[in-house]
Amino acid sequence: MGAPPHDETGHTWHHNTGLLTDYTLHGGQAALNARGAKGFTSGMPAFGDLLSEEAVLDILEFIRSTWPREVQEVQSHRSHVTV
Repeated sequence: MGAPPHDETGHTWHHNTGLLTDYTLHGGQAALNARGAKGFTSGMPAFGDLLSEEAVLDILEFIRSTWPREVQEVQSHRSHVTV
């Protein structure tokens, strides 16, 4: 199964910035395990050897910029960041 779309039709915007950053840097399963998620599996690999946290945050900011304003607002409340 491929990566979900990162637009408003996908589920990226449902998650806070911390989870998205950990998912990207440490891999999906490690991020889920660190949060005690039971019954979920992820095949997303870790990119921490290739990307810095700053780079991941920049990428997330770009992805956010493509979302409709309403979706940006919902996600910003979950992340406690200003859009």
